[in-house]
Amino acid sequence: MGLIEDTVDSVEPLKPEWFYRASLHLDGLAKPKGSLGKLEEFAKRVVAITESERPSLDRKAVFVLAGDHGVTQENVSAYSREITYLMVYNFLRGGAAINVLARHVGVDVFVVDMGVDWVFDETPGLIIRKINRGTKNFVKHPAMTFDEAKRCIETGIELALDKIREGYNFIALGDMGIGNTTSSAAVMCACTGLNPEDVVGYGTGVDYETWKRKVRVVETALSIHNPDPSSPVDVLSKVGGFEIGGIAGIILGATSKRVPVVVDGFVSTAGALIALGLCQAVGEYMFFAHRSAEGGHGIVLSKLGFTPILDLDMRLGEGTGAVLAMSLIEAGVKIYNEMITLKEVSTLSL
Repeated sequence: MGLIEDTVDSVEPLKPEWFYRASLHLDGLAKPKGSLGKLEEFAKRVVAITESERPSLDRKAVFVLAGDHGVTQENVSAYSREITYLMVYNFLRGGAAINVLARHVGVDVFVVDMGVDWVFDETPGLIIRKINRGTKNFVKHPAMTFDEAKRCIETGIELALDKIREGYNFIALGDMGIGNTTSSAAVMCACTGLNPEDVVGYGTGVDYETWKRKVRVVETALSIHNPDPSSPVDVLSKVGGFEIGGIAGIILGATSKRVPVVVDGFVSTAGALIALGLCQAVGEYMFFAHRSAEGGHGIVLSKLGFTPILDLDMRLGEGTGAVLAMSLIEAGVKIYNEMITLKEVSTLSL
């Protein structure tokens, strides 16, 4: 068996008894039962994921996976593909939104070149795992070969396992790549059967005519390639992106080691769909950070049965929503670990 199959086989469904233990503890804290709402639900799920009565989320990492997309040849973005490598340099210099928010929350940023059409020098903070210099234009060719699609996912698994070995115990996912909302919409439609008009968004802020062209591009790609929704690797190879496959792999790798994962927005959700197609059990380990203002992200989440934590009209990507949601999940765990019990309150005196 290969790395993907071995990893999938090692992901176990969460055990109800851990939710029960966590509920008993939370109900005994110095507050009315359930009064901290979703913070308590976050804590219960982290306890069940980690199978620890005192879970810790003290080593937080966000992966920002970058890749270029051949579909930009169809004029689906307001920006040229050169912006991808320029933004990678911005991430490495600490000047992007994800850097600011990660510093605010206390998250380490790891930038990964999954398939940028640029040759980077070895730079601190940059992990080079280039599959190819951008995908092909999926209106004319499959985005990548089946082997490249598998390598994307395997690379993501390895990235997650490497950081977990270094001690990271809480992982968020982000992305960068001009054209990647078009690829993500195609993946979402292929996996869910939703209509491109309901899923495709305005991406980098394109006008209505460009949005209509994006819809046609996705419709054409799905018609030409007929990706098989029962084969996530087939979907990824025909209409996906290198960073989308990497995100799927990170989810699989993290969940195989009982590490909670926070999925960012539109593009990260496309990666989550690939991971879910390979292993349905990973859904219990994922927190969906926010409802992106991009396209039909909310429709996709609703169809999958997931409720996002935040709704802030954000659509930047990079992992920005994910690190903000991390802070709330961690807050729930701190409530669980640090609040005193009602019994302890009864013994207090001035």
